[in-house]
Amino acid sequence: MTEPPVGRRERKKAATRRAIADAALRLFLERGFEQVSIREIADAADVSTTTVFKHFPCKEALVFDQDEEREAALVAAVRQRPAGQSIPEALRRHVLDAWLPFVEHPQQAEFTELVHSTPALRAYADQMWTRHTDSLSAAIAAECGVAHDDLACVALARFALQVPTLAHGQRDRRAAVETLFDLLVHGWTPPSPAND
Repeated sequence: MTEPPVGRRERKKAATRRAIADAALRLFLERGFEQVSIREIADAADVSTTTVFKHFPCKEALVFDQDEEREAALVAAVRQRPAGQSIPEALRRHVLDAWLPFVEHPQQAEFTELVHSTPALRAYADQMWTRHTDSLSAAIAAECGVAHDDLACVALARFALQVPTLAHGQRDRRAAVETLFDLLVHGWTPPSPAND
């Protein structure tokens, strides 16, 4: 039995999108974001520039091609958490399951350097994280039955989204994520001084 045409069409669209994003990232890492044109990306992906813009609204979006999926996964972590699981625990699990594999990717350091060294990409990333905070805090608020701009829900969303940044430079990232969410769940206590 064959797949229906709609399924095949969606798979082809996803494959084209992936090919464009992969070609763009490869070129950006090789030559720098500003030094690569949309035409060069289209040629490398064997598509037209029109096709590139059908899949990505701007050049910066090519670097963050999984942005919408990540945002949807954050919201789903809250809305589809198992019965009895708290929202902070659901977010902890999501960060451990989704972020840790991402930062362990072989190209992660190059990707981070590309973003941090390119003002346009840093600005785009900031806007992306603001939007993620809005979406996540709205999902948390809906689960709690309060207004979507409830300060406690916004604070929880903001903190959860900052956990990867705070844990990034730590030797044991998993332990750092656990420590940060423990702080969120149990509150802050003064650290004990290290014994020499």
